[in-house]
Amino acid sequence: MIKSKKTITICASASFYAQVIEVQKQLEDLGFKVLVPLTAKEMQKSKDFRVEKYKTWIERPEDYKRKAFLTKMHFTKVVKGDLVLILNYKKNKKNGYIGGAVLSEMAIAFYFKKPIFILNPIDESSSFKEELYGFQPTILNGNLKLIK
Repeated sequence: MIKSKKTITICASASFYAQVIEVQKQLEDLGFKVLVPLTAKEMQKSKDFRVEKYKTWIERPEDYKRKAFLTKMHFTKVVKGDLVLILNYKKNKKNGYIGGAVLSEMAIAFYFKKPIFILNPIDESSSFKEELYGFQPTILNGNLKLIK
């Protein structure tokens, strides 16, 4: 009997959605099924990865309903996947940036007992450092082939 391939849900700051699309392809080449944020797919289709174009709620608070919808959609993908992969790169002069939205996605994964993998080391100055380590992630140090 052939074991079905695992499904990875990628979580990342919207600033990293171009990398999300690149990593999605790499993971698919490794044999995984990959779920990505809806906005990352929209950015890929339009070839426009400027975050400010999609975060309309910053200028129009009535659009926060869209942010709520996108958050719920990705929570569903976190629950559906077998594991989560956090893409954390340099942002705001912080290496290994993980923001509040990704922290909440990690909390969902942790609650539902999904293994959590983080691509790069955690920013030691993060105000979420205790929570991040408390989720017991596997730090990949940039090596996607360590995902099991």
